[in-house]
Order: sequence, then structure tokens, then C-alpha cells
Amino acid sequence: MTAVRSLKTPEDLAAAGLIEPQKLDGIRAIADRYAIALTPTVVSLIDRTDQNDPIARQFVPDPAELLTTPEERADPIGDQAHSPVKGIVHRYPDRVLLKAMHICPVYCRFCFRREMVGPQGDGTLSPEELSAALAYIREHPEIWEVILTGGDPLVLSPRRLAAIMRGLAEIPHVKIVRFHTRVPVVEPERIDAAMIAALKESGKVVYIALHANHPREMTETARAACARLVDAGFPMVSQTVLLRGVNDDPAVLGDLMKAFVETRIKPYYLHHPDLAPGTSHFRLDIAEGQKIVSALRGNISGLCQPTYVLDIPGGHGKAMIGESAVRGEDGCYSVSDYRGGEHAYPPK
Repeated sequence: MTAVRSLKTPEDLAAAGLIEPQKLDGIRAIADRYAIALTPTVVSLIDRTDQNDPIARQFVPDPAELLTTPEERADPIGDQAHSPVKGIVHRYPDRVLLKAMHICPVYCRFCFRREMVGPQGDGTLSPEELSAALAYIREHPEIWEVILTGGDPLVLSPRRLAAIMRGLAEIPHVKIVRFHTRVPVVEPERIDAAMIAALKESGKVVYIALHANHPREMTETARAACARLVDAGFPMVSQTVLLRGVNDDPAVLGDLMKAFVETRIKPYYLHHPDLAPGTSHFRLDIAEGQKIVSALRGNISGLCQPTYVLDIPGGHGKAMIGESAVRGEDGCYSVSDYRGGEHAYPPK
């Protein structure tokens, strides 16, 4: 069965046969805290005969989300600590995140911004707030790259997106604009001529980072949407989260990386899952992740190798952990940030 509209409530999920009616109360408790949305494209990918379907696991709420472990944090990578004005995160010297809105076409159950996105989240920047965010970028000449994220920036209308791009066009020290998005995979019809024209509006170099976690997400329609972007002149890179029960298998992960390369997308980051509330059922031990990443080497092309990274809690930035993390005497890992600081991190 293919959904004709996005599913956004526990009742929608029950009517579509994605949850059992007797589980409705438990799912309602999750919906009271975290947003739910599955596009028709995502619903069509779910195998209802598989209780462990990797697509459903990413998007259909699970009672395990109500379990919060002591190490989990509402803001696991420290966005708020590095937000000088609303909508801006300035963690690294030469780049900023511009979070124009906190709405997504789908809501991943493992999202590290799950406390911020959706109807219960931080909303969309007002015209005045967006103007202040652009002013901050204008006033900081060290900012070379602006990364539009959120939320998913490609849910903005082409008109609104073009307006943001025109604002960035007026800032000469910004050379690169990057978009982080799931839209080509979960709502590929959005990638049309109007969207592409809006992405070109700034005249800057534009990169598109696609988030996908399982090879089944790379459908023919998704690949066609990506082809429209690449053919329009936008280089694409990938972002994937290493997730228990979704892609924690070298063969599955390898097939996904090959699908990216076949679609002219360079594998970029493989993220260790963050310490977001209610996501412990997705997290692997770092040592497990290292074994999976090691298994990719030598078995698939060098073009297909992502960089395994961890966002250090507290806003200390990303660390490459393919082989560099070491276990300390207390059972934790010691991870170095880009400034040379050392930080303890739990195994999973």
C-alpha cells in the first residue's frame, strides 16, 4: 500500500498498518514529545512483512524512545552553546550553520536535534530573525562557508529559498553554500526546475549533502532527483548515521556507499549516533563501528570509503574515530577534539 499523504499522527500510522492498534497509547506518549512524519515515498519503502524492517526502524516510533539513559542530552552536540544569534551555530572558525527553520519532511527517530525540530520545536525564523542571522554572517569575514540545515532547508518553497540565497549573494566573503537534506530521498518530487533555480540564485558554489542510511532508500526516483542536482552543477556528498538494526553490517553499508558513488555522490561522513534522548537502542559500541568501517577497506573501492566521525558532546566538534579512539581504564573512550582537547565518551 502506498500512502497518498504524509503520516503525522499515531492514528495515521495505525490506519496504514504500521503500528498495532493496541500500541496506540504508547505511541501517543512518544508523539506528545517528538514529531512524527513519514512521506508517501518512505511509507512505500517499508516492508510490512518484516518486523525488523530497516526503513520502518528509522521513521516509525518505538516505545524504546521513552527510555532516557543518564549520558543522553537534549542538545548532544552543543548547538545552543555556540549560537550567538537565533538560527546561527558558529562552532568552527570558517563556517556557520544557518538554521532557517526546524521542520522536516520526515522525522528520524534517532535525530540529534529531536528536541528542536517539528511542531513542538524551535519553529521557523521570522523575517527579522533571518535578517539578524544574515547580519551576523556579514559581520564576520572569517565565515567562508554557510551550511543550511535545521530542519531540512529543502522543505522551504523555492521563493523563500531564493530569498535566502540572494541574501547570501550580497556577502562577498561567503564562497560556499552547503545544504544538508533528506529531500531527494524522501520527497524526490520537490527537486524540480524551480528548486534548482532557487539553489542557483546566490551565484555561490553550492554543495548538497544527502542523508541516507540504507541502500533501499536509493530508489530510481531518488537517484533521478540527485541526477537533476548533479547535472545542474551541484556537487553532492553523503551523510550517513551508523545505526543498530539499520546498517550495522558491512555488506549493507557497503551497498549504500556503492549506491552513492553510482549516483555521483561522494561518501563523506559516517556518523556515530549522538547521545540524543531516547536513542540508546540505535547506538553501537564505538569498537563495533570501527570493525564495520575496517571491513569496508579492501572490500569495496576507495571511492566508497566514508570518514567515521563522532560529534563530541558539549560542542567540541567532530573527531575522526576510525582508528584513533582509545579505551581508557574507566571503560570509556578518550577522544581528541580539533583543538587538542581530550574528552571522555561512553562506549555507546
